[in-house]
Amino acid sequence: MLLKAAVNANASLFNSENTRLVPLLQRGTKLDRISVSATKGSNNNRVLTGVLFEPFEEVKKELDLVPIVPQDSLARHKFHVDSESAINEQINVEYNVSYVYHAMYAYFDRDNVALKGLAKFFKESSEEERGHAEKLMEYQNQRGGKVKLQSIVMPLSEFDHADKGDALHAMELALSLEKLTNEKLLNLHNVASKTGDVNLADFVESEFLGEQVEAIKKISEYVAQLRRVGKGHGVWHFDQMLLNEAAAA
Repeated sequence: MLLKAAVNANASLFNSENTRLVPLLQRGTKLDRISVSATKGSNNNRVLTGVLFEPFEEVKKELDLVPIVPQDSLARHKFHVDSESAINEQINVEYNVSYVYHAMYAYFDRDNVALKGLAKFFKESSEEERGHAEKLMEYQNQRGGKVKLQSIVMPLSEFDHADKGDALHAMELALSLEKLTNEKLLNLHNVASKTGDVNLADFVESEFLGEQVEAIKKISEYVAQLRRVGKGHGVWHFDQMLLNEAAAA
């Protein structure tokens, strides 16, 4: 019925006073192939011949890719196993960085450290990295991949440093973590490029890379400021600055 409707629809487009339509159905094994020839009247020399209509050929190729095994994803399409693996690795990186930031929050929130601005900054940083991990997990599921969580390394619990002090030492560690995260994101983008996964490349670019560069710049400035103020009273003023920035945000 669908085939006859398609032929009738084509016929209605060509029927006029000076137009004749001759649809020819190929009644072999291919029922989705229509060959049409049409000729104009004597008043118009233009001729339309050999029109080939194969609406289901491309769909057939994709139907062969639809899995029938219940364990396989129905949504997966043009998603390379290397991309899936690289996303899971990035999820693990984000969770590990979040864990370190959470340890920093716990340290600066102690009663005998009491740098509330730094504690708040690292708590928010931890939540942000965890949010990145969850965003990657959601994307993995959207593409039909499988999220495989890996082990998280136990972070330090003490961040004091004899020469630098705790604030500068922790912020320098944070800067190194942000650069490591950026390096891993660039690797993920490189995997997407190698596998021809334009969707994944766009996702990494739009959701992570710009924000990561901004984070590196901001923490670099914090490191420079803490190097200027030293380990004494200036750290308290820096901590108050962080509190004021958080309140204004």
